Amino acid sequence: MARAFTAIVNPAAGGAAAGPALAPIARLLREAGADVGVEHSRGLEHAGSLARRAAGAGRVVLGVGGDGMVGRVGGALAGTDAVLGIVPAGRGNDFARQLGVPPDPAGLARLLLDGAPRPVDVIEANGRPVLGSVYAGVDAVANRNANRARLLRGPVAYYAGALRAVASWRPADYRVTVDGEEHRRLGYTVVAANSGYYGSGRRIAPGARVDDGMLDVVLIRHAPRTLFFAVMRELSDGSHVRRPEVEVLRGREVRIELGEASAASGRTLPYGADGELPGVLPVTARVMPGALRVLAP
Repeated sequence: MARAFTAIVNPAAGGAAAGPALAPIARLLREAGADVGVEHSRGLEHAGSLARRAAGAGRVVLGVGGDGMVGRVGGALAGTDAVLGIVPAGRGNDFARQLGVPPDPAGLARLLLDGAPRPVDVIEANGRPVLGSVYAGVDAVANRNANRARLLRGPVAYYAGALRAVASWRPADYRVTVDGEEHRRLGYTVVAANSGYYGSGRRIAPGARVDDGMLDVVLIRHAPRTLFFAVMRELSDGSHVRRPEVEVLRGREVRIELGEASAASGRTLPYGADGELPGVLPVTARVMPGALRVLAP
């Protein structure tokens, strides 16, 4: 018996791409005998509610959009027996990239119809489920800039946002606690990664896996701006981790906060999660092993 699907689309966030991305997939699924319904959300919170309702009816939930939309829909299903399918239709699509979700409609339709659900890890960040990574530093500022860039999309928006962020960046002193061990660092960012990709295809944590019950913690320490731009270029293939200014730790629980100097100055830093900016530091990220069932290779 063919599966029944409910696709969750947010017209207000990337909806211009979501409709064209979903249409050929929905057609192929229906031609194969599947029941495909579509729900239009009023925002990310509403998308989570729609996902839980569809899952409660025994339907496979399709997150249609970018990492923010997929993260919110997938996060709503974490810790349940529900099954998530991903239809990439956003600027980044980094979680889909990490999972190896087929980019072509025919390949994706076959996966959704016949693929076996795969358990993957989820991050709990200050009580909120996150699929990809939690990051706090110049990248979160770049994320904020990219979200505000209405005329730019994809890697161009992220790169332009990063240029603006680096140009105005002041090194932050971090206190990073990984499984109870404290590390003090002055630098550009700290990333607690479940997925290896973020920022529209940048391979920030090349060793990260979504099914190993661990987080890869990448710290980019203080360095001249010219070197940081070299590191940005190396994010395309993950070779930045070989630089002495880049440190990688691993653990199950990570707390990221500003050190005393930054805190005393009144400085605040946003943290990012799945392309969204939920708040400012401090943030505690804990891995939830195998908490989400996803249709993925």
